[in-house]
Order: sequence, then C-alpha cells, then structure tokens
Amino acid sequence: MGSHQVGMVGIGYAGLPLAVELAKAGNDVVGFDIDPSRVETVNGGRSPVDTVTDAEIRSLRDTLRASTDPDVLAGCSIIVICAPTPVDGDKPDLAPLTSAVETVAGRLHAGQLVIVESTTHPGTTDGLLQPILERSGLLAGVDFNLAYSPERIDPGNTRYRIGNTPRVVGGLTPACAERAAAFYRQVTSVHVTRGMREAEAAKILENTYRQVNIALVNEFSQLCHGMGIDVWDTVAAAATKPYGFQPFWPGAGVGGHCIPADPLYLIHHAGTLGMAFQVAETAHRINESMPGWVADRITKDIEEQGGPIGGATVLLLGITYKPNTDDVRHTPAVPIAEALLERGAKVICHDPYVDGLSWPGGRIESVPDLADAVREADLSVLLQRHDLFDLDLIARARRLFDATGSIRADHSVLL
Repeated sequence: MGSHQVGMVGIGYAGLPLAVELAKAGNDVVGFDIDPSRVETVNGGRSPVDTVTDAEIRSLRDTLRASTDPDVLAGCSIIVICAPTPVDGDKPDLAPLTSAVETVAGRLHAGQLVIVESTTHPGTTDGLLQPILERSGLLAGVDFNLAYSPERIDPGNTRYRIGNTPRVVGGLTPACAERAAAFYRQVTSVHVTRGMREAEAAKILENTYRQVNIALVNEFSQLCHGMGIDVWDTVAAAATKPYGFQPFWPGAGVGGHCIPADPLYLIHHAGTLGMAFQVAETAHRINESMPGWVADRITKDIEEQGGPIGGATVLLLGITYKPNTDDVRHTPAVPIAEALLERGAKVICHDPYVDGLSWPGGRIESVPDLADAVREADLSVLLQRHDLFDLDLIARARRLFDATGSIRADHSVLL
C-alpha cells in the first residue's frame, strides 16, 4: 500500500482511472485539470468518464479530490502528467502537453518524481519536456526524478483494467526508473525498459500494430465484397489456426485516440528525420477511407432497392467509436453521417450511451426508442454492437446494413 502525495495532471480517460486505483492503494491523490466542469463533477462524487463509476468516486472522498488550482501540485511528492496529445490534421499537436509540463515546472521542487504518460513520439520526454522542467533550475536525474510510462486504458473493456494490465516504465536514469516502477507496482505489474525512448516507442508500436492489422482486414473486406466472399466467415476460418495468426475484424472505420492518432506521431517524427514509416502511412490511409466506402455501400444499397438516397431515412445504430462505451472521439459515424447528409439523406441515430452526435458544422438527432428508430428508417446501419442492443429487434429492420457481422438475414447486407 502507498502513502504518497500524488498529483494527477489531467483527470480524463487516462488520468482518472489511475488516480482512482492509486487512491484505493492508500495514496492521497489530487487531480489537477483546467476543465472546471470535470473538477466539479469529481468533487461532487460523480465520474466524468465511463471507465470509472460514480460509486468508486464517492468511496474515495477522503483520498481523492480535484482542483483547478495548479498550486496543489507543489505539495505532491509524485506528479503524473496525463495531458492530451491530439493531432491537427496529420500533424501532432504537443501544445496541451507542453503547457501541462510548464505548469508542473512552475511548482517543481527537489525530490519530486515526475512521470509523463501522454502518448508521443520517442525523444519527446528527454528532448522537449526535460528542458522545460529544468527551467526551474533543478536538474533531472539529480535534483528530481523523471520517467515515462504510457497509459494503457481501453474504454469499454471490462476484462482488462489497470490492475491486470502490466505497465511499461522507462526512466532518465536507473534510479528514476526504479522509483517510478516501485510507484506503479502499488497497482499492477511493471516492465522496465532500457530508457524513456524505448517506453515511448513501445506505445507507438502497440497502436501501430493494431492500426496495420485492422487496415489489412479492412482492405481485405473490400476485396472480399468485390469477389462475393463472406469476409466474416473467412476470418473465422483463418482464426482456427492455432499458431501464426491472430484474428482482427473489419469495421466501418477506426476511432478513439490510440489507433487513428498515435501512429501519426511517429510518422511525422520520422519525416523530420528524413525517414518514412510506410506501413503505418498506408494503414492510416486505408482506415481513414473506410467510412467513405461504407457510405458508398449504403448509398448503392438504397438505390438498388429502388429508392434514391435523397430523402431516404438512414438510422445509424451505435455511434461511438467502439462497443460498450460513450466515447465518440474520432468515431467513424461522423464522416459516414456527413457523406449521407451531403447526398440528401435524412440521418438519425440511436445509441444507449450517447444522446445524438454533434461535430463542427453538423448534428444528427437521436431517436430514444430503438423500436421507433428501426421502424422509421428506410435503412438501418449497425456500426457498433453494444451489449445493450436488442439484436432480435434490430434484425426486424426493413433493411439492414451490418458493419459488425452480427446479423444474418435475407434483408440484411454485411460489410
């Protein structure tokens, strides 16, 4: 059990679950966030993310609190930075991360341990962030410890949580690594890398592995469609091989932050060094094209049924980026909806986790009752198979386009 004063910079999808587990382990944790509503939610005993329950927040009133005041970090012995690292187009945006580190640097004192969890390209922690921290007049590895440990949070995954997901830790020095490793061993097992760059690279590799394999099966699904082959049956058959094959399944597109955004950090960084990360670049293009291909398939199916896409009502079922979560970051539902709306379709949605879907310049409304939604639509499109969905009810749709391979019926079309 721990007894550290821990400052968590950023209490979103990555920071809050770790803050909760550290508080359960006996640490005194304060979450610093620039979002007042998120801070108010946590201090009110509620969770702003679906990876933590309200009950967990309420049970930790004595050891977990949140604040918009960065000065709370000055009293912490360990500071963990979970700032977002978005992309602007195809270019990484490190401004939120560097801003968070500048905030920490202004409260840094000797003896502290600073850990960066934000996903970024190798060399960021020692090449960009360490100099910012050392503006305090303190030297990393001498006056304070510095380490990198990439977050491993999978929204909607109830099987693997922080406690049974090993942590990768890399330190500026062996002493930095060991102190950070001991800190994380309070809540899970730890793998220590040779340095921080190896830990940064490991995170990019994990997500690029998924990006590439999903792109493979997504492009393969397009080939199968053109040849009249059932891609779902084909992948299931290949998955019977007990060695040398791991099944990945096609879908309407990738979403979240890890797959569509994280590999771009290494692609961009490699470019600045005069190198190319070609397999990741190709995989990114394939996965980004999937929503457009799905929209084309939907349009063609409606037209083949004798009705123009203009004026047709299309129901999108499951508008989050993956099943069993309310996370809509980079959801493929947005580009699909945009394409259909541009062609004159009326697009509605139903999702037990999300009330409608908004994006800059557009919004589609939610039909609260699933039966009403299915009844209203000329074509229903199953994008995510939430466990809360009644598949028997969805199967009674007038016409169904299934991007999940879940429903087999005469009136349904598989991806």
